[in-house]
Amino acid sequence: MIYFVHPAVVFLWIAFSWLIGLLGKNKRFGFFGNFLISFLFSPVVGIIVLLASDDRLPPPLRRR
Repeated sequence: MIYFVHPAVVFLWIAFSWLIGLLGKNKRFGFFGNFLISFLFSPVVGIIVLLASDDRLPPPLRRR
């Protein structure tokens, strides 16, 4: 059995995954992690992970 996915659905899937990656660039997993989660599972799962993840901590200051 052959399944056909409309190209518009594929384009929207990638576009929403990219948007979630951009929104998550300052989160714990970063751009690539959020993009990969939303691309592999679904953009809905990506949004849930994005909302549940903590902000990235700034690097500690060095003492001189």
